[in-house]
Amino acid sequence: MPNLIELKTFSSGTGNLTVFENIIPGAIKRVFYIYGAGDTKRGGHRHHKAWNALICIHGSCRVYSNDGEEEEYFLLDNPEVCLILEPKDWHIMDSFSKDAILLVLSNEHYDQADYIDEPYLLNHLISQ
Repeated sequence: MPNLIELKTFSSGTGNLTVFENIIPGAIKRVFYIYGAGDTKRGGHRHHKAWNALICIHGSCRVYSNDGEEEEYFLLDNPEVCLILEPKDWHIMDSFSKDAILLVLSNEHYDQADYIDEPYLLNHLISQ
């Protein structure tokens, strides 16, 4: 299952600095962010190789994950928290707040052949 971790954050009178390092295997090869998503569902896939780290740097969103054995929802609403998705974690992001900005870091470049769109059979939570 995905791993929700607290990122190292340093706070002072001049603001906050949150650090992302040594969290997913390999080098970061791709960075993208999702915003203006509203009530849509994003994702709906898992990967052969790519690990992804999701950080909602503004606002909030929900992530459903299913690894073929367990399924769970995660609320991302704090830029100091990161959700690590392994390649086996089929996921959907939804319930984006109007101001949500979801940052995604991946250890693989985009490759359509790395995507697996079919969900696992265990998906009774997905309709909630």
